[in-house]
Amino acid sequence: MARTPRSREQRVTETPANAPAAPPADADAPSSGSNRMAELRVSAHIMTLERGLFCVFPAPGSPSPDPASGLPGVRITRTPSRDQADDGVSISTFRPDGWLESTAALVNVTAPSAQILVSIYQSAQATAASAPRLQVLRLSGEDAEAPATAPPQALAPVAAPPPVAPEPTEAPEIFAHIQRTGDVGGALGQPMGTPGSQMWIEGFGLAPRGPVQPADIEYQGVLGRGWLSPWVEGGKFCGSRGMALPLLGMKIRLKGEAAEKFDCTYSATFVDGSKAGPTPMGEACESESLAALESFRIDITPRVAATRARPRPAARATRR
Repeated sequence: MARTPRSREQRVTETPANAPAAPPADADAPSSGSNRMAELRVSAHIMTLERGLFCVFPAPGSPSPDPASGLPGVRITRTPSRDQADDGVSISTFRPDGWLESTAALVNVTAPSAQILVSIYQSAQATAASAPRLQVLRLSGEDAEAPATAPPQALAPVAAPPPVAPEPTEAPEIFAHIQRTGDVGGALGQPMGTPGSQMWIEGFGLAPRGPVQPADIEYQGVLGRGWLSPWVEGGKFCGSRGMALPLLGMKIRLKGEAAEKFDCTYSATFVDGSKAGPTPMGEACESESLAALESFRIDITPRVAATRARPRPAARATRR
């Protein structure tokens, strides 16, 4: 369980570190745009997390950034410790500078506990009550479904997760949650998602029918470089819904007798235009740039037939 963070709030003036000191204000002097500085309201929170993988994302209803100023903005970084190589925490965001920008961050804590710095930037006229609210969800580790806690202005309680799978009249063999689309279903051997749509896939599940049953398959989602979700059994959902957290790839394998009698290969496209696959089962299908997963196709074939026309080795992701 995450500990309550220490918080402090201050007003700051942004200016380059090497800029000369501004001269005294002259009431009669005309204003100069080159000397203008913007005062911001900044609140900083040090959050302590215990060992595990966490997702930090904006709570529903949080204000959207202004297109011109980008405010309010949220930035998640490591604390300014002296030896960051041994602090036992790594942070992955969609922007390399740590800004969330209405997306999410993954925080991997390998030490017994570690701290991260959450900074919230608002316009000078904004109030603390209007600050963006964040949610923290533990994805792996002990008490994986327990939300972390933080001050009300920083974090909101995590709502109960939605049902793990849709319930159509005939259950699909593949189901996925797609950005701005929602839950969709399909069959093995057919594309899931639309190549070129640039709409990412946030989660998926497999429930094959026929000789290979849900109990014969398991899968993982790629969450970051070297980060995979826990193995998920067939018929269950892997990933998230509505948290602006796309999967970056997938890894699938068959179990028991099914692994001896059948082959499983999968291909994917990504929002940056790259492609990967066909990938043999047990290997991660992802792009070199770790772009968000856009579409995928999964094929399960009898191993005898696969020996006559075995798929090529996994191809490295290429751009269209």
